[in-house]
Amino acid sequence: MDLDLNGKTALITGGSKGIGKAIAAALLAEGATVTLVSRDAAQLQETQATLGTERVTILPADLASDTGRLALLDAVETPDILINNAGAIRAGRLCEMSMDDIRGDWDLKVFGYIHLCQQLLPRMAQHGTGTILNIIGMGGRANRAPYISGSAANAALIAFTQALGAEAQTQGLRVFGINPSPTLTDRMTMFMRHKAQNELGDPGRWREVIEPSRFPYGRPAMPEEIAALSCMLVSPKVTYLNGTVIDVDGGGQWSGA
Repeated sequence: MDLDLNGKTALITGGSKGIGKAIAAALLAEGATVTLVSRDAAQLQETQATLGTERVTILPADLASDTGRLALLDAVETPDILINNAGAIRAGRLCEMSMDDIRGDWDLKVFGYIHLCQQLLPRMAQHGTGTILNIIGMGGRANRAPYISGSAANAALIAFTQALGAEAQTQGLRVFGINPSPTLTDRMTMFMRHKAQNELGDPGRWREVIEPSRFPYGRPAMPEEIAALSCMLVSPKVTYLNGTVIDVDGGGQWSGA
């Protein structure tokens, strides 16, 4: 199916690796042009070289501050598609975290998403078209004490996305989200390599320490699966999808996985 994404422009935060990079590759394959944003300039350059096309622009930016976000928006044209993906919130129980930890994580992910939506929605409305996809996370549905900051942050973003979608449709715009469950990104691989080093004495055996019983279908989600869904949802073919957040967890929330 032709998704009608040829020539569309997308701004992807957290685009240098993991889910963001996978979404970029999928959009490029559909003929879109992408701008990738991350704090890590070197990683952005590596990703740009890997993707290997002139339709990739990179912009290093610190999205954990109002100043950094506004500077980014001053540097880019209004995109057809905004994909908010930057930010990983640390695990920990409330008693194990400082307020600085929580504020720092929320400044990037929660307030970063909210601020970019606040700034770009009016600009998109002036163009008469625009789509915003928030990559959030299953922690907002499956609230757990050992991930209390992330659970609260993701739950807030789910509510924010749903409420903003209700307003966006009055302007002909769309806002929706995806909740990935644990996904085999660089971050997860690094964790598994550390675990394999501790348990097996060899980080190269990291696949052996993935516990299939923890995951539906015996495995974590793949970035490419989230990317494929993202492309379909931001497509003009799916213009009646708005104000919802789709769980991609293999049904784990119902099976207890």
